[in-house]
Amino acid sequence: MRWLRRRLGMVAGERGSALVEFVFIALVVFVPLVYVVAGFSAVQRGVFASQAAAREAGRAMGTAPDPVTGHERALRAAQLAVEDQSVDLADLRVAYVPAGAGCDAAGGYSPALVPGEEFSVCVTVTVRIPLLPEFVDANTATGQFVVERDRYVDR
Repeated sequence: MRWLRRRLGMVAGERGSALVEFVFIALVVFVPLVYVVAGFSAVQRGVFASQAAAREAGRAMGTAPDPVTGHERALRAAQLAVEDQSVDLADLRVAYVPAGAGCDAAGGYSPALVPGEEFSVCVTVTVRIPLLPEFVDANTATGQFVVERDRYVDR
């Protein structure tokens, strides 16, 4: 076995250095890797939360008897869907857009809930990356759900 150590250039003074090297590599590689995985999971959780919230808010708004009740139900449904994904409710925004419009135009439209009406519900959630300061909140996830109100709704 000595001839193998001599051949590979191992010296007797290097005993135990493998442990030090392993710990150093573990800190340099594995800690950032765990942080990247945690960051991606936070972003994915925000995307899932916004999509689920938009779907549930759209269903609540589409089945409501009037716009005021519908908006209250849609907001509560979106809150429940976002809470289910463990995302902070402080950064939740529910808005409506006419059929065919994108969520970047959301804000001034309010559905009338007439039979056969089509509109979209847009839910925006701010995604917080772990260990970043509060003022870094430029990461948002937006979910959109198209609602087509039934043509045969009792008024």
